[in-house]
Amino acid sequence: MPLPTALCVYCGSSPGKHPEYEESARAFGTAMAHRGIALVYGGGKVGLMGTVADAVLAAGGKVIGVIPRQLVEREVAHAGLTEMHVVETMHQRKTRMYELSDAFVALPGGFGTMDEMFEMLTWAQLGLHKYPCAFLNVRGYYTQLRQMMDHMVNEAFLRTEQRESIWFGDDKEQLFDWMSQYEGGHTPKWIDNSSVKA
Repeated sequence: MPLPTALCVYCGSSPGKHPEYEESARAFGTAMAHRGIALVYGGGKVGLMGTVADAVLAAGGKVIGVIPRQLVEREVAHAGLTEMHVVETMHQRKTRMYELSDAFVALPGGFGTMDEMFEMLTWAQLGLHKYPCAFLNVRGYYTQLRQMMDHMVNEAFLRTEQRESIWFGDDKEQLFDWMSQYEGGHTPKWIDNSSVKA
């Protein structure tokens, strides 16, 4: 498939402990804009969310935010985006971000980032979409998560094909190359228990 036209980025509303997190988010946003890829994200102005959005805008790119009304009222919404979609609930937010995107990447983040990304991984597993899903592994942030996914495969809770469809790495150029060559496919979620040793 060609590069995505609208990439959904999940990431923290905190900048994180190390400056490399913000530096990576800034570089990633700039690289997206230079490739003509629009950013779809949670609409915030704080943390890595604000950093990646500002970088895309500064490089002349398009940024689409999706934010629940209660967060707008707490004054964390980014005021300078190309488009802002205000929704009523977190569930609506995740659905709208999915509808606007054709690829998904997680930068470092916390519970919200994991929740959003794993929902997209689950939907891919169920065959609800065929879009690429990737983790930008800044400072090894997602190394243990990658190991956990390998453990899921070893324990027969996840298929090898499903695990191998997810990209992990710290090189954004390799990530864009991988996306441009990604061929979405659906491997059924359910495992034939007769083939699993007791």
